[in-house]
Amino acid sequence: MPRRSQEDRSRTTKAALEQAGRRLFAERGFAATSAEELVTEAGVTRGALHHHYGDKRGLFLAVLERLEVENTTEIENAIGVVSPDDVLTSMAIGLGVFLEICQRPDMIRIALFDAPTVLGWQAWREFEARHGLGLIISELERARAEDLIPDVSIPVLAQLILSAVTEAGLIVAHATDKDTARAQAQQSLMLLVAGLVQAR
Repeated sequence: MPRRSQEDRSRTTKAALEQAGRRLFAERGFAATSAEELVTEAGVTRGALHHHYGDKRGLFLAVLERLEVENTTEIENAIGVVSPDDVLTSMAIGLGVFLEICQRPDMIRIALFDAPTVLGWQAWREFEARHGLGLIISELERARAEDLIPDVSIPVLAQLILSAVTEAGLIVAHATDKDTARAQAQQSLMLLVAGLVQAR
């Protein structure tokens, strides 16, 4: 019983810190948010932050990880309602959902603006690849199985598409008129995808 109680307290503390981190990092950004503000917002001690995450950067990484997992799940769920035979529609929906996500304040500030700086460019690219690359590879393998794209290296093609998708997300995030930017970015990405299909 005491052990379970300790585990419950740990989960509650981590949830409070991650919720506080997500809100403050999204509103103020990583640099403008202090560790003291984070623990005050979460209603926990400074020691709890150090115990569970090491420091403010560790908490940021945990918040970023959860955000990306949620985003990937949302995209997978949207794609999941499409017929398995309709790869192009599946890709269009997946891209559309991703670009919609890129209009959200927490995604913009945490994942697109601050993450490259906090992680460093190379680490950020690796992080993005870990979350988005698998989904793109899966869609491309389906397309190749249906003879919709040429027999090329799927990992290389997926990495190039991921770079284009990430850049499209940044375009939307930085745009003043995000709805227009999203529509233009999705149209351009689908033009690239359609070009691959036509090249078979």
